[in-house]
Amino acid sequence: MKRHLAALLVLAAPLGACGGSGTSLVVYNGQHTQLTRELVAAFERQTGIQVLLRNGDSLVIATQVMTEGGASPADVILSENSPELANLQQHGRLRRLPSTVVGQVPAAYSSPAARWVGTALRVSSLVYDPALIGRSELPQSILELAQPRWRGKVAIAPTDSDFPPLVAAVIARYGADRAAAWLRGLKRNAAIYQDEEAVVATVNRGGAASGVINAYYWYRLRLEVGRSGMRSALHYFPNHDVGSIVNVAGAAVLATSKHPDAADRFVAFLVSKAAQRIIAESGDFEYPARADIAANAALPPFARTPHATVPVAALGDGLAAARLMRDAGLV
Repeated sequence: MKRHLAALLVLAAPLGACGGSGTSLVVYNGQHTQLTRELVAAFERQTGIQVLLRNGDSLVIATQVMTEGGASPADVILSENSPELANLQQHGRLRRLPSTVVGQVPAAYSSPAARWVGTALRVSSLVYDPALIGRSELPQSILELAQPRWRGKVAIAPTDSDFPPLVAAVIARYGADRAAAWLRGLKRNAAIYQDEEAVVATVNRGGAASGVINAYYWYRLRLEVGRSGMRSALHYFPNHDVGSIVNVAGAAVLATSKHPDAADRFVAFLVSKAAQRIIAESGDFEYPARADIAANAALPPFARTPHATVPVAALGDGLAAARLMRDAGLV
């Protein structure tokens, strides 16, 4: 499921589908397919409501919903990051969720207008090769990566859909001018990769000194190659620096859903304890959005992991981030 930032700015292609006919709910899924299938199977067993999944890139499916307008067959949309949902909310495409649903997760990880709810969390970080960068050399702020001393020492994946929320966080914290200068510095300093999986793999084999990633990619690689195959390490930016921004995956019911009650039940299930345990125990290595569900034991406890929480409203719809990245020549 590779990401395409251009979907923020252009129309999307039709989505692929899986599942049979006669389903009660159509879910546009921009989250990880295997995990979502596990969640859907558990929901179907619990409720008897059938679900047709249409899987695609998170940015693409959000654009698809905008393109389809009132004719969209989708009942529910699952997004990998919050800006896509914020954009749909601004255009009146999302239905208000019951307070009993949004109240299941901390308010910081859901729409203030109750138009979508957070389902899973990830923390941005820096993967680095200890043989190339000493701990004392690690940056204390994401902004440092634009400084000349980092030229040739960092890798990024600006077209990965996990990168624009990081840019949006820098904009929210420091303003558009400083964010633009930071992006120009990254353009000078960084090697560009297609996605964050490629970044972490490159750093782990010694091909780059460091790289900006969401931490869960590092844990997935470790699961794949084993602890003995990991030469890299993770660095979380301290002091609530936005380099370790919390990225929020979420779910929403479309305003045009033909089955709003069943759609509400599906979203309610996603934030239930049962579904959040499925998320926690999966090999996706995301943190559950619920505060009362422990994360995968392989992950450091969320509360003790340095991170920055930027209100989802402040992150916005991602368009400002996309424009700055385009202006900097990163996309």
